[in-house]
Amino acid sequence: MVQGLDGLGYRGKTVVVTGGASGMGEAVARILGELGALVHIVDIQAPKVPHAGFHACDLSDFAQVRATAEALKALAPIDFLFPCAGLPPHVKGALYCMRVNYIGTRLLVEQLVPSLADGAGIALISSDAAMGWQKNLAQSLEMLAISDPDEALAWVEADPAKRLRDGYTTSKEMLVVWVQNAAVALGNSRRIRFNAIGPCPTKTAFMEQSADVLSQEFLDSWPYPSLGRIATAEDQAWPLILLNSPLNGAVTGSFLYTDQGFASGVMTGAIDPSFMMGSQKK
Repeated sequence: MVQGLDGLGYRGKTVVVTGGASGMGEAVARILGELGALVHIVDIQAPKVPHAGFHACDLSDFAQVRATAEALKALAPIDFLFPCAGLPPHVKGALYCMRVNYIGTRLLVEQLVPSLADGAGIALISSDAAMGWQKNLAQSLEMLAISDPDEALAWVEADPAKRLRDGYTTSKEMLVVWVQNAAVALGNSRRIRFNAIGPCPTKTAFMEQSADVLSQEFLDSWPYPSLGRIATAEDQAWPLILLNSPLNGAVTGSFLYTDQGFASGVMTGAIDPSFMMGSQKK
């Protein structure tokens, strides 16, 4: 029988959270600490929540990523990994967005896999912006086959209009495809589970950074059936933490929409997505 929140399996466990200094990552780090985990945060800025360790790292800098992974190896075995770092394209451009959201994140995770405990859990944050990943699957599989980060970056730069697009949507689609593909090998070899969530608009610093691009009318018109309001960072942190719990041993390679029913509503016709037209500020 599961006894309270200790039954989630985080007490006394070693956890690494990227993006733990703000937004959803910060909420994840705080809650995990409250659940008794030893939380080590990787971020470009120092965290404000209690933590067992901090490693400054810009995920767009592949040399920094490798150095950070090398430092984190001292924590082995790492029980849980939460790649939460991410940013919109209008902060530093579409290419930087791709470097951080997918290429740098993948590099860090793959560098850390040997340091993960057998049976470990990895759960990352994608987005419901990736809900069209199937239509771009063939191209995504091309990029997925490129494991070297510099080669992946060069591949994107060779045809940015098609392969990069806005940077954000493409990077989030890549996360979904990577999770679904890599989960099989990780499970077969080490019983490591690998999952992702797809949030809707959420009230975080990320959304504040997007305020210059997305209109308030767009955010006000977004359907929020389950909460009746925009989600908070904590609203998204809990599903990610629950998904990564050992209690979900049968769940891997999943992309869980945490978007208040938006994707499923659009796919089945219950939600008319036409309100999204003209969402960009003029």
